[in-house]
Amino acid sequence: MRLRDAILTLDGVSRVDIYPSSSKIVVTFDKSRTSLAMIESRARRLGLEIAENFDHESFRLEGLDCPDCALKIEKAVGKLPGVLWVSVNYAASLLLVEYQRNGAASRDNIIKLVRDLGYEVAESYEKSERISKINRRTVATAVSGVFLVTAFVLKNIFVVDFAADTFYILSAIFGGFYPIRAAFYSLRARSIDTNVLMITAAAGAIAIGELFDAAAVMFLFSLGAALESYTVEKTRESVSRLIELSPNEASVLRNGVEVRVPVADVRVGEVVVVKPGDRIPLDGEVISGSSFVDQSIVTGESVPIEKLPGAEVFAGTINQNGALEVSVKRPIGEDTLSRLSRLVEIAQAQKAPYQQFSEKVGRIYTPLVLLSAVIVFAYALLSGDHSFIRRALVLLVVGCPCALVISTPVALVASLGRAAKSGVLIKGGVYLEGLGRAKVFAFDKTGTLTKGCLEVVDVIAANNSCEDVLRLAAAVEQMSEHPIAAAILRRAEAEKLNVPKPIDFKAMPGLGAKAIVEGTECHVGSKRLVETLGLQLPDSLASALESKVGTVVFVVRDRKVIGAIVLSDVLRDGAREIVSTLHKKHAKELFVLTGDNETIAGFVASEVGVDTDNVYAGLMPEEKVSVVHDLVERFGTVVMVGDGVNDAPALAASTVGVAMGGAGSPVSLETADVVLMSDNLMKLPFAVELGQRTLQIIKQNIAISLSAVFLMFVAAFAGKIGLTTGVIGHEASALIVIANGMRLLRFQPRNR
Repeated sequence: MRLRDAILTLDGVSRVDIYPSSSKIVVTFDKSRTSLAMIESRARRLGLEIAENFDHESFRLEGLDCPDCALKIEKAVGKLPGVLWVSVNYAASLLLVEYQRNGAASRDNIIKLVRDLGYEVAESYEKSERISKINRRTVATAVSGVFLVTAFVLKNIFVVDFAADTFYILSAIFGGFYPIRAAFYSLRARSIDTNVLMITAAAGAIAIGELFDAAAVMFLFSLGAALESYTVEKTRESVSRLIELSPNEASVLRNGVEVRVPVADVRVGEVVVVKPGDRIPLDGEVISGSSFVDQSIVTGESVPIEKLPGAEVFAGTINQNGALEVSVKRPIGEDTLSRLSRLVEIAQAQKAPYQQFSEKVGRIYTPLVLLSAVIVFAYALLSGDHSFIRRALVLLVVGCPCALVISTPVALVASLGRAAKSGVLIKGGVYLEGLGRAKVFAFDKTGTLTKGCLEVVDVIAANNSCEDVLRLAAAVEQMSEHPIAAAILRRAEAEKLNVPKPIDFKAMPGLGAKAIVEGTECHVGSKRLVETLGLQLPDSLASALESKVGTVVFVVRDRKVIGAIVLSDVLRDGAREIVSTLHKKHAKELFVLTGDNETIAGFVASEVGVDTDNVYAGLMPEEKVSVVHDLVERFGTVVMVGDGVNDAPALAASTVGVAMGGAGSPVSLETADVVLMSDNLMKLPFAVELGQRTLQIIKQNIAISLSAVFLMFVAAFAGKIGLTTGVIGHEASALIVIANGMRLLRFQPRNR
């Protein structure tokens, strides 16, 4: 914790992740404001050395058709010299590797190793190719099934034993084509997986003359694997669909002529033309035209957003009813949709605590079952009771707890994809679990609970009309660039006031401003300005201001205070409802952390429904970090919600950091654990409820898979099930947990 805090205090550092188990630290920083040397220096002050830099690579795998295949690849890649960390997620079909730069490991070496293990690395998302591979396996399975039925009919109806036996063997060969290939690569890699065990069991059945059982095992195993591949592929596509939504071509204005070019050839700064009904090809800024844009794919907003010149638009969103000319801000691959897709895929490949638990149990269970099978087989040889050979073969069939290994990742992949579709980026299962367990939430005030900009909330007149007070104030402030001036002008414009032109404008630093308006001298400024002018507030005005909370500016005409304008950072739409929902359904404690003064902080807290005793006001950024640390020590799990830029250190210090408005902020995408892509705070209860539902599904899956593992092991050991029943139980349990996890793709929050 000391190291994280020390590095976070460096200018430009937005995020620090520390992994004690691998002695690894990951720092996200702005290279223009700090450097690696500065980070290393800060670590040395604490007596620590930062080792050689490392590269991070992600690979999409093809042909990954069983959970323990993923573990096999992970184990093999992890043995490469220089590899610091590796993770393979079967449900996401993604390999993540971090390795030392300029070391023995390299991208080419990793790809070669994966191919040596019998798998392919896809350069990009190729749906058609993967579907074709699934179809080839489906054809082999179907042929195996036809031969199995044919053999059964020949054996039991026509009593043609030789022909029946031939078809049984053909059924086993076709059903075992892909498992045999996978088993070969596993043995070559000195690894034992489900394919090896199934092939061994089928070969053993053939050796003892049980041809039906051998054919049935291979057919059912192949059928189960094909169904698993199909259903898991549906889950993987929850993110891959995002990539497909970006158009391949764009209409670009070059030399005044509109030309169609590949999106990859469009340069930053060029102008693209987006017609009604077209998808916007790249992130950019509208420079001409107006339209409504459906950006639900990025932000999850169900209502199209009006886009006028100056507005930001995102790749993949749909232009609805007007032509737009857009100046490109980011190239392909760096646009918001691509970054979102990439970050979600990486998040899906990371392992949450429940997944690590499942894999640990699987590593214990499989050797235990194998040892039991060897003991039973040895007993059969020593005792001469060949019925125990069948039990040993059945133990091999139930030897790999695929359902247990896949129980967690399939739920996490489905859940993270569902969140992304709704405009919530969750960067890993550990953060999803954190949201599901969270009972304590800390909110930044400015820009989170409030809109983050001043607005006029009240106009008070002493003797004149309120309209006159606002009109004169707007006249003086026309020449000012202060945020208070902008707020006053917005209010005057909203009320459609006829604001006169000022002359002889003069800013008064620290006090306000003055100008000649309609032939009289007018001042607009703070109470210090009134005191500097030697004026007194009218009693009626002073009395009216006693109950007001916010920033007050006074309007003076001809050296008389004629009124006051109260400004405040108003509450974000729905802030009260969100806090109320969290309080009623999810949270035990809610806190507000702000650098604002105690009066304003307390007022905002009471407005949204947070206990004023839980307000920390007047905090500097480093003090926010200290408060978050204290909350984590008190409550264990704390969710910190902030704007993602100014609150980066506090977000990093919390258990789960949630940033607002990530769609328009690349910094937010990189710094927070959870990003609400729009500025809609209502997405927070959705994310929390999704986390809770995900934990429920994971617990259900673990219970189902552990029960299946225990029952099949006991039944196989006791000789109560045969090979066919064993493989049915093995595959059925895996399909059940996959189907249960896939329900999260259709998750909808409960009515509030």
